[in-house]
Amino acid sequence: LTVLNAGRRYLKAEDLSGKVFVTSGLGGMSGAQAKAAVIAGCVGIIAEVDEAALLKRHKQGWLMEISDNLDHCIARLREARKNKITLSLGYHGNVVDLWERLVHELDTTGELLVDLGSDQTSCHNPFSGGYYPVQLGFEEAKQLLSTNPGKFRTLVQESLKRHVAAINRLADKGMFFWDYGNAFLLEAQRAGADVEKKGASKTEFRYPSYVQHIMG
Repeated sequence: LTVLNAGRRYLKAEDLSGKVFVTSGLGGMSGAQAKAAVIAGCVGIIAEVDEAALLKRHKQGWLMEISDNLDHCIARLREARKNKITLSLGYHGNVVDLWERLVHELDTTGELLVDLGSDQTSCHNPFSGGYYPVQLGFEEAKQLLSTNPGKFRTLVQESLKRHVAAINRLADKGMFFWDYGNAFLLEAQRAGADVEKKGASKTEFRYPSYVQHIMG
């Protein structure tokens, strides 16, 4: 319902075939994102750093395909988008790399390859394993978390700033991004990322919440 209503509200579309939804997180509640993309009939690309979670969702049938190669992901995205093929593709990697690759595609080809975006990492718990920084691989980050949590926290906040910068760039070109109630925008704001709504109070964000704006 969230994905369908986001399409209705932001894209003015009842039919989401050929539309692309990019997000992250395949553990816990967020495992449903891939299935939602298929039910809605769009192209869903979902990033997940934990291979175990990714493989579990694929084995359970929540994900149609998985890949750890960004070139392959972009090629599949283009193919599915062009031919209006319903697809849920799990990218084994950091979502910041995925967002920044989409910015690169925009800069080099002029194509905006994503229509809808969100985030469902566990950003309510960003410094204890709910969010992994793009600067490190998953295992390396887990090790740093246990040996130097202060450094881990710094890298997470740097990663959040990069994360938001890429989303802002794509949103400025017409992608519609929303908050999924996971504290992503709040933690991004605390990290110093550009998420404040221009001309509004500091408690308002430039991207809407799915509760009020989409489900409501």
